[in-house]
Amino acid sequence: MKLTKLLTQALEKRFAQIGSQDGRGDEAIIVAKYFTPDSSWTWFATEYLPEERNFFGLVSGHEIELGYFNLDELASVRGPLGLPIERDLYWNECTVGEIRRQLESTRRVAS
Repeated sequence: MKLTKLLTQALEKRFAQIGSQDGRGDEAIIVAKYFTPDSSWTWFATEYLPEERNFFGLVSGHEIELGYFNLDELASVRGPLGLPIERDLYWNECTVGEIRRQLESTRRVAS
């Protein structure tokens, strides 16, 4: 997938506008959502570090946990059926806590 589809200039500006959300915990704002259409993995980005091309946010995969993930890796990874990771084009910003509560209703959250 083209990197511009995963991270537009408008999204980059929004990440820069919000800046670091360190210490905000469940109140951190999720700016973008990425997902594999052919599996259950989802990445909820709260920060973007352009120098390293890394995001920070909530990752829902084998476990649900906060961590870093890389833009180039998102662009290169394919799901089990060979489909690329996509950005949710209809995503509306919300907090980590809101998403964590939704995920907790169906899965165990890593501490």
